[in-house]
Amino acid sequence: MRAIALFLLLGSLALLPSVASAQAIPVELRETEEGWQLLRGGEPYFIRGAGGAGSLQQLAAAGANSVRTWGADDLDALLDEAHALGMTVTVGIWLGHERHGFDYGDPEQVAQQLERARQAVLRYRDHPALLLWGIGNEMEGFGEGDDPRIWAAVNEVAAMVKELDPLHPTMTVTAEIGGERVKSVRGLSAIDIHGINSYGGAPSLPERYHEAGGTKPYVLTEFGPIGPWEAGKTAWGAPIEQTSSEKAAFYRHAYTQAVAGAPGLALGAYAFNWGAKMEGTSTWFGMFLEDGAKLGAIDAMTELWSGAAPQDRAPTVAPLVLVGDAEVDPGARVRVTAAIEDPEGGPLRARWALRQESGDYLTGGDFRPVLPDIEDAILESGVEGAAVRMPREPGAYRLFLYAYDENGNAATANLPLRVKGEVRTQLPFFVYHDGFEGMPWAPSGWMGGTESLTLDGAHAENCHAGKACIKLRYSGEFGWAGVAWQHPPNNWGDQDGGYDLTGATHLELWARGEFGGEQVGFGVGLLGADAAHPDSGQAKVEGIVLEQEWRRYRIPLKKVDLSSLKTGFVVTLTGQRSSVTVYLDSIQFVRKR
Repeated sequence: MRAIALFLLLGSLALLPSVASAQAIPVELRETEEGWQLLRGGEPYFIRGAGGAGSLQQLAAAGANSVRTWGADDLDALLDEAHALGMTVTVGIWLGHERHGFDYGDPEQVAQQLERARQAVLRYRDHPALLLWGIGNEMEGFGEGDDPRIWAAVNEVAAMVKELDPLHPTMTVTAEIGGERVKSVRGLSAIDIHGINSYGGAPSLPERYHEAGGTKPYVLTEFGPIGPWEAGKTAWGAPIEQTSSEKAAFYRHAYTQAVAGAPGLALGAYAFNWGAKMEGTSTWFGMFLEDGAKLGAIDAMTELWSGAAPQDRAPTVAPLVLVGDAEVDPGARVRVTAAIEDPEGGPLRARWALRQESGDYLTGGDFRPVLPDIEDAILESGVEGAAVRMPREPGAYRLFLYAYDENGNAATANLPLRVKGEVRTQLPFFVYHDGFEGMPWAPSGWMGGTESLTLDGAHAENCHAGKACIKLRYSGEFGWAGVAWQHPPNNWGDQDGGYDLTGATHLELWARGEFGGEQVGFGVGLLGADAAHPDSGQAKVEGIVLEQEWRRYRIPLKKVDLSSLKTGFVVTLTGQRSSVTVYLDSIQFVRKR
């Protein structure tokens, strides 16, 4: 039946007006005796949506009516498809994060941001699929959210949006509602709606919002499973992830309490993530797997959106049961049992994978690569369990179960494990090799003229070694820009982390310039003693003039304390009259005599 409904929906597209000839559909926020209400084209409109890069056709077939974006780059095709499917789009206007190097005390950066927002509004304001403007996402950071400069910038953008487009309400999105967030958003004259990203706290959101003094209507702009920062932890600090079945139940609970249970206050919600995403682990937030298989969260949301459960549902899975201890000796054999069922009684198949633990649990949504499977670790496997040979290298690991039915549905569960012993870093130790995926530090610390900086970690032309190298381009006239490789990502000294590279004598890399003559600096460590979690040591070489051909550079480290490097590598580029382009490859810590 659901396939037939989608067929009829797609077959009726010819009855819809073309986007080229269509006009904006007015959206109004109205306060009634029953509370707040959205009206679209004069009719009541309740948001049943999701955010993510998954199929809009599948989203519409599940009963959703809206999708959310976080930025406004190249949304024409998305808006057109949404309109064709009878859906709407909350268009996000990305505002800079200080953890990415944006400075709200810099009038030039703030002005450039305002201009980018203006261009986005002019580009999309007349599209009939446009529902709301989402101005910023967690731009206040993860502290108290009380920086008046940030809120002033948000309100300035919102006021500009209202002047250019009076037909669509404005919303700003915060990371939960702690600190001064509710008070700050309440005081923004140009913001109509408070967007709230809430995970473990979503079921109690209406009560907490009232207690914090919230008066504006809200949209639950992100919700899903309990986050890694909220979950219980092992003795060694690894968060315990819910199974896909437990997540499905929590999606339902969060939506029922925070959205359906708050009429007149909640205008709807966007489930996270309509797609697959590496954040905490490769399975933590995705409603799909990377191979496109649908998880139980989609079943739960389909029933909430459409009023009917799918005819074919995802398998269910109980938490994995470990036979023995989770902390084992190097090379130990570990056995795990599983309990998986198919609601329709069909056959199931299982795939197991052991991976090194990422350790990046507070990513703020930034991109993270999926860590590779450890080869030959799975000795025996099936739907009832697995036997695993643990690595000989001490450290934290995680065992994943993927269970599939015959119709594209899946279930997941995982189990943190630890190999005993002192965790040592093997040399050579790569900072970069053939791409950013799987590398220990992330190039998340952008500095200087970041608006004129681009970074490509998969450049494939004229590399020194392997299939890819780094291409950095700085188009600012004079000035400078730089990138710091950080662990955890976006760690400016407010988080613990880092790697122990004791025993390394040099950081070695290969570099070249586009034409020769480009001036750069290379370094290790960046965070000083004033940081809560500083780098254990620092070293840098400045004023390097690159040649057009590849050349090896080494930073001596014998006298540097390398026991805790949160910042594994730093590169800076000095601007010239024309753009500066440099290439880097094979960045690694080495031991030389």
